[in-house]
Amino acid sequence: MSNTLSSRNLTMLVDFYEYTMANGYFANGMKDTVAYFDMFFRRVPDGGGFAIMAGLEQVIEYLENLSFSEEDLELFRRHGFREDFIQYLKNFKFECDVWAIPEGTPIFPGEPLIKVRGPVIQAQIIETMILLAINHQSLIATKANRIVRAAEGRAIMEFGSRRAQGFDGAIYGARAAYIGGCSGTACVIDERDFGVPALGTMAHSWVQLFGDEYEAFCAYANEYPHDCTLLIDTYNVLKSGLPNAIRAFNDVVVKKGFRPKGVRIDSGDITYLSKKCRKMLDDAGFHDCKIVASNSLDEYIIRDMLIQGAQVDSFGVGERLITASSSPVFGGVYKIVAVEENGVAVPRIKLSENVQKITTPCAKEVWRLYDNWTGKAIADVLTLEGEEIDDSEDYEIFDPDYTWKRKIVTDFTAKKLLEPVFVKGKRVYPCYNINTIKDYCAKQVNTLWDEVKRFENPHKYYVDLSQKLWDEKNEMLKKANVK
Repeated sequence: MSNTLSSRNLTMLVDFYEYTMANGYFANGMKDTVAYFDMFFRRVPDGGGFAIMAGLEQVIEYLENLSFSEEDLELFRRHGFREDFIQYLKNFKFECDVWAIPEGTPIFPGEPLIKVRGPVIQAQIIETMILLAINHQSLIATKANRIVRAAEGRAIMEFGSRRAQGFDGAIYGARAAYIGGCSGTACVIDERDFGVPALGTMAHSWVQLFGDEYEAFCAYANEYPHDCTLLIDTYNVLKSGLPNAIRAFNDVVVKKGFRPKGVRIDSGDITYLSKKCRKMLDDAGFHDCKIVASNSLDEYIIRDMLIQGAQVDSFGVGERLITASSSPVFGGVYKIVAVEENGVAVPRIKLSENVQKITTPCAKEVWRLYDNWTGKAIADVLTLEGEEIDDSEDYEIFDPDYTWKRKIVTDFTAKKLLEPVFVKGKRVYPCYNINTIKDYCAKQVNTLWDEVKRFENPHKYYVDLSQKLWDEKNEMLKKANVK
């Protein structure tokens, strides 16, 4: 794991109300009050059937580096905060317990992605960074996974750095895209910091800088004969671009003992052009030369291109991936769910006239049930913390909203999804190589039924409550006269 945040003091990357509350908690003698918070999201972007968990590495780095500078403390003095609270921050030591669903895991609305238990001041002030890191990278990883699935095994290269919302959006977006399934990125810093393969060849400016297209191609081929991909749409793909590329391949690449790697098309009707290019390359004896496509692509365009017979071997996807432009918000929230009183976690619930905003109280576990015969995920179940699901026996699941919808699950394996990350402020979570996370993501997505992975009207994957948790929530709603 590359600690890319340690050189930047991001402790103050918070919403101000977190500190007005923290100062207030301190003033009211609640410094040591222990609270539980859940981070979860309410809706899958693009109306999809699932999302991809990403961003945990940056949350961990942030929590490991929490400290307050004199400049930070002086800011609070200017706002009139209590001096004893400021001294508490000066001697700050992170002491929370944190659990999280591993990066690369398919995730669903309503289930805790991160669970925090600890002194309420500490658990409160980390809200913004948890949401920022998980919301952004989960959004991009989810979009990337959709695009990768649309490509049906063809490589997707992340090309969006210059269109990202800021340099952090480019850097961490490329990381998330790789987790989601991309083969690499144009963003070189990601190879240095995370090990994401950096990919790319030339821009149109290379071609325009030389006297003619053939000369430009030969110059590039002379420098990179072992890895030669030529951009062929600067002037005219079929009349000059590809003919000049084939000529350069023969005159330079082949004569040096190599085979051309590919040609890239960045404009025009790529489906039509790719078919023509494929035939011309095959006729020239370059059956192994790949065709790369770019130009404002997304999962829908790629899917349609392939349906129409496009002869494209890989895709470079930029702005619509790095900004998740079709659905650019991942609506994660961070809510208190319990407060400890005399060592017992007493549930808290947030009510709302908007039913979707009513929270599920209590300290919880998240379980995923897998069918032993198919290996596919059946459903997720939220239980009370400490409650076990015995997969040696049949287990009844039910829709928490439409409780008459019930199913007896047999011959299954139950797995807890939340893993310990910090225990009393000390990190216990291992470092995972980015390729390990990416491979894990691909395997976990494969545990979902194809119906859940549809782009339009996906099958609903259920996140159910155990009977005990449902009873607890229902009782709290009754007491509040909410039905």
